[in-house]
Amino acid sequence: MDYPVFSLKNVWFSYLGRFPALAAVDIDIKPGEKISIIGANGSGKSTLLHLLDGLIFADKGLVNFCGKELNEKSFNDIEFSADFRRKVGFVFQNPDVQLFCPSVKEDIIFGPLQLGVAKNEIQSRLERFVTILGIRDLLDRSPNQLSIGEKRKVAVASTLIIEPDIIILDEPTAGLDPSTTRHIIDLLLDENVAGKTIITSTHDLHIVGEISDTVYVFGADKRIVKSGPADNILNDLALLTANNLVHIHSHRHKDKMHIHPHVHLDHHDEEH
Repeated sequence: MDYPVFSLKNVWFSYLGRFPALAAVDIDIKPGEKISIIGANGSGKSTLLHLLDGLIFADKGLVNFCGKELNEKSFNDIEFSADFRRKVGFVFQNPDVQLFCPSVKEDIIFGPLQLGVAKNEIQSRLERFVTILGIRDLLDRSPNQLSIGEKRKVAVASTLIIEPDIIILDEPTAGLDPSTTRHIIDLLLDENVAGKTIITSTHDLHIVGEISDTVYVFGADKRIVKSGPADNILNDLALLTANNLVHIHSHRHKDKMHIHPHVHLDHHDEEH
């Protein structure tokens, strides 16, 4: 593939035409890349992911998917729509959005069933993700009986079982314990090694170095203020501080003032 999987040129979006959410966004994402989107609450990260998943459409500018313009009209083409939904998988920030079946097993296999995947192949894929994510004992339970970490594992499984080429994740490790976070990160890295494109929005700077080739930083004005390799972004304390991704904490010890940067770890706020 010679063209990007996603190409955004001067993209603008506002809610109800009155509440700006994205401004003059330019992004090219190549097949097999690992991309992270970081920024404070309300900077436009979730809006960008919803736009990439075809849930909303740009007010102005051009969004291309694999060389074809992505807009409402393109989804009227049944063949394009089905192909897009096979190739692009989305893990929502709130797993309850994805989990609506009576049992965990039914939720996980819903996507491939709708896409016409053979039942023996679905069973094989189910076995793989159940084993990797350690959720075998959840299969017969109702999703509303699960903890947030269990729900997030099930949501990830329900997306990855489709075997999409592009995996979009909105705060995939929010509110998770370190062990569950590790499971999900390792799974995403394995998917990337297999050639999948990984696009992640996150507040958790601790994982950005692992899951990113390129990082885009969104500012309060809904624009990309900087992009570059993960190490370059994570080592730019002035950039992170200015965009509310770390804060400076000071304390007095033995009559001396000590100043330390702290990463923001509050993942619980929903954002646009």
